[in-house]
Amino acid sequence: MSTVAGTAAIVPLPQSRLIATEIPGPNSRALAERRAAVVARGVSLGSPVYAARAHGGIIEDVDGNRFLDMTSGIGVVTVGHTDEAVVEAARAELGRLTHTMFPTVPYESYVRVAELLAEHTPGGFPKKSVIVSTGAEAVENAVKIARRFTGRPGVAVLDHGYHGRTNLTMAMTYKAHPYSAGFGPFASDVVRAPGSYPFRDGLTGPEAAARTIAILEKTYGAEHLACIVVEPVQGEGGFIVPADGYLAAIAEWARANGVLFVADEIQSGIARTGYWYAVDHEGVVPDLVATAKGVAGGLPLAAVTGRADVMDASGPGGLGGTFGGNPVACAAAIAVFERIESAGLLGRARAIGELLLPELRRLQAAHPAVGDVRGRGAMLAIELVNAQGEPDAAAVGSIIAFALQRGVVLLSAGSDGNVLRFLPNLATSDELLLEAVAVLDEALASL
Repeated sequence: MSTVAGTAAIVPLPQSRLIATEIPGPNSRALAERRAAVVARGVSLGSPVYAARAHGGIIEDVDGNRFLDMTSGIGVVTVGHTDEAVVEAARAELGRLTHTMFPTVPYESYVRVAELLAEHTPGGFPKKSVIVSTGAEAVENAVKIARRFTGRPGVAVLDHGYHGRTNLTMAMTYKAHPYSAGFGPFASDVVRAPGSYPFRDGLTGPEAAARTIAILEKTYGAEHLACIVVEPVQGEGGFIVPADGYLAAIAEWARANGVLFVADEIQSGIARTGYWYAVDHEGVVPDLVATAKGVAGGLPLAAVTGRADVMDASGPGGLGGTFGGNPVACAAAIAVFERIESAGLLGRARAIGELLLPELRRLQAAHPAVGDVRGRGAMLAIELVNAQGEPDAAAVGSIIAFALQRGVVLLSAGSDGNVLRFLPNLATSDELLLEAVAVLDEALASL
């Protein structure tokens, strides 16, 4: 990084792909050797290249190769890598205040983030927030709050859901390998039911909701449930968009039975799908919303926001944490909210969907391996199948490796590992997006 008057400046990075060495290059290979000696094996390795810097929609590795990033750090840098407004806000706050712990000596930026969350989460009722550091922490706090408010123990979750890697959220996460296998025993009173997966179950939204409700009532009982935690678009599970009417029917049932509806918007929130939150697509208003990933432009910040009466069920000291609502992360989050509004990024997310969905469907028509195309806004996926229509995880691995050699970073998903997810950040140009589709076309042909 260059310096100007003692302040680190963003170095311009060409918004184009460039393969300058073999992939991975020598510097990445050297780092891989160092990693193998000191980083735990349980930390997965999705890419063999090591990042040196990033800006806009491009990542440059330690060997000078430039990659088109279709992952956004799994939906974190939604406004773009090293967005100038976010970087400047964090830099300025870093020179003023790094940490006091909000419950010890409070500060304005935490309050402002809570105001922005109250303004932008669904529902016109009074809302309050607790700010934490990670998505799993937000989900776990949402469950704590729901249990305290209702006096009930039960937590309902859906098949293919992903909620985190803490003890409670591992119990809530559907896929055992690699997330929870061997790490038990887990928290109790978590009950699971199938959700809505149109490609596989063929059910309408109301039909899928009736199935969910019947299983929850039969196996646990609505009267024992504190909450049902739902990803409006399931992330790790494969970017599964529920059939129309599913979310509304579940929310209505929950409300009728005193069960809090918790929207886990960790991956789908903060402009990712073309609305502030994905539940807005169907006009569903949750009791509690979990926010993380894209909210602070790459800095660790998460939150639970919900009805004021529900949030206030916890007494003083019952919520919080040492690093929750760090002032630098809060400053970045404020800049993200302002950036989304000033740059019209909700519209940009919708435009990305309007550009890419027809392109992906064109690939589906050309390549039998593409079983399904789905998504909302800049949160899209294709599900790959073999000739028998069964999940084809091997094809996903081959495509990711093929694309990386050509300067495109892709990401897998799905309970069967057979989904390619596309999470381009909103600073990525149409030209770069179409380049990614062209590389994907080549990769599918190579199968």
